[in-house]
Amino acid sequence: MGHEHRPSAGRYDWPFRIGIALNVGFVVVEVVFGLLADSLALLADAGHNLSDVLGLFLAAGAYYLVRRRPTERHTYGWRASSILAALANALLLLVAVGAIGWESIRRIGEPGAVSSSTMIWVAAVGTVVNGATAALFMRGREEDLNIQGAFLHMAADAGVSLGVVVAGFVIQATGWTWLDPAVSLAIAGVILITTWSLLRESLHLAMGGVPSGIDVQAVRSYLRELPGVEAVHDLHIWAMSTTESALTTHLVKPDPEGDDRLLAEASEVLHERFDIDHTTIQWERGEDAACRPSCD
Repeated sequence: MGHEHRPSAGRYDWPFRIGIALNVGFVVVEVVFGLLADSLALLADAGHNLSDVLGLFLAAGAYYLVRRRPTERHTYGWRASSILAALANALLLLVAVGAIGWESIRRIGEPGAVSSSTMIWVAAVGTVVNGATAALFMRGREEDLNIQGAFLHMAADAGVSLGVVVAGFVIQATGWTWLDPAVSLAIAGVILITTWSLLRESLHLAMGGVPSGIDVQAVRSYLRELPGVEAVHDLHIWAMSTTESALTTHLVKPDPEGDDRLLAEASEVLHERFDIDHTTIQWERGEDAACRPSCD
């Protein structure tokens, strides 16, 4: 067996703390000014932002759990929590999109009075807060699905807030109050499109699917071409977390010569070329080993 363990650095501990603090503060601001202005829109948006704070808490909790050491009951540790957090974040985003879409459609038919000045500056603060929080997770979104979920949450909110700012200025100039829900509906559509890939990939990983970016056929071909290997079977590749993957396989190799050297080499290549962190290879000997129906 060969194992490559990727060290977990807590480089997103502070971004999560800063992001949660900023967004909790903004929710409080929205509630206060929503009550003072008697604005249902601001109070509703505060509720939506509160769901995003929950999303950040989920992502932060999973980021902490994946770094916990394995135990007798959890021999892989809590790595899979990052996959579950990404899936939960995708579902939360879909719920938020549904709520925004439903309210937008209702308000298009019955546009009410809008305090455009309050709407503009509160939304402007929201754009800055959510945009800054999204920027904290921008670099990690390509390498960690859990971080991507946090990034999409905040980027989506920044987009909504920016749309509200633009709509507020246009409403001031034209009096078109229907523009507020129309812009919100359009932004909800954009959020839905960006969320779909997160939902699909996180659900795929939760079901034990092969992580995107790993070519199973290329892995199989590499293993089959190892010196002395006659067949490959029972090849399984899955995600242990949103950043770590694992592989198990049986290799039919009648001649035991060079096993240790070959195992070390295969483990290193699988890590470097295919980004597979945990590798378990079982050698098989004997004439009957090469005749299994599952062999390639």
